Amino acid sequence: MSERVQLIMLPGPTMVPPRVLRAMAKPIINHRGPEFKELYLGVIEKSKKVFMTKGDLFILSCSGTGGVECAISNAIGPGEKVIIPVNGVFSQRVKRTVEIFGGKPVEIPVEWGSSVTVDAVEDAIKKEPDAKALAIVYNETSTGAKVKCMAELGELCDEKGLLYIVDAISILGGDELPVDDWKVDICITGSQKCLMSPPGLALLSISEKAWSAIERTNRAVYFDLKAYRDYLKEGETPFTPAIPLFYALDEALDMILEEGMEARIERHRRCANAIYKALEAIGLEMFAKEEFRSNTVIGVRDPKGIDGNMIRRIMREKYNVVIAGGMGKLKGTMFRIGSMGNVSMADILITISALEGALQELGYEFDRGAGVVAANEAFKS
Repeated sequence: MSERVQLIMLPGPTMVPPRVLRAMAKPIINHRGPEFKELYLGVIEKSKKVFMTKGDLFILSCSGTGGVECAISNAIGPGEKVIIPVNGVFSQRVKRTVEIFGGKPVEIPVEWGSSVTVDAVEDAIKKEPDAKALAIVYNETSTGAKVKCMAELGELCDEKGLLYIVDAISILGGDELPVDDWKVDICITGSQKCLMSPPGLALLSISEKAWSAIERTNRAVYFDLKAYRDYLKEGETPFTPAIPLFYALDEALDMILEEGMEARIERHRRCANAIYKALEAIGLEMFAKEEFRSNTVIGVRDPKGIDGNMIRRIMREKYNVVIAGGMGKLKGTMFRIGSMGNVSMADILITISALEGALQELGYEFDRGAGVVAANEAFKS
């Protein structure tokens, strides 16, 4: 394997800035001591600014999926109905999690590449007036489609008394998500995507309305949010935390807040726009419908007659750029480019150039260089 550092353009994990990597080299400390208390409480306060919430927030040493399991196991009781729009692999996973913990998922089938509408959710609530919650994947990582009516759905849930549970794993920190303003009751994200930290931490914000549901459940040990709340009073976690990852997240949050959320979201938008313009210039077809396109995950259909696995292999082996393939039923039909975290204009141009090189080698006919030119022009405008 080459010793050169790969350019990781996956939908997670993403490139970790050197400043964040260096933070992980700090000495291990006692997780029951004053040093960790200072670190933990500081990271929580910084995270709240990124979530844009004044509510409670907890950090778990697990993946984002662990954060989703934590939310469902704590907030949803046996037999309780959860409305779930399903439009990809990760919304399927949320549905499966509800089933595992004894809840009753009420699926809203949505075409993959599209996202749910307010009308569809309203119809589901009318049919299931006793539903307990709406659980939604804001940004479906498997397709590159995001929900465009998040604020309206928050208002609807507030009006109808439903819990609003949001999987924001591949979008929080890279696009708009003011948790309190949008009335999100439980919001989940992971460290390894827009927060540009190594994998291994999940972050959850919890509203007062969510606590009223959590108080009635007792079905978790490692993911017991009541235990996390009790230990937080002492500046501790109930179980051993991944201390180097807390150091990393602390540094990454400093970088995010130094950039500013508004500027950060605009940078993600500009980078995604440049990728879309480049892909269109070389004749590739996006998977997500234009009105639902994500600013953090770009899904692209494999060109007719071209093996997507070979595209990715050539990009990785010859150009040292790593992108992702399709997932679930989309495996072997598409590839995905992550545009999140510390992503820059240089990263985009290198990625598009590598993609053009791979496509040309595989016999795809297009105007070589058109994608790089289009991306460059998008950044200029």
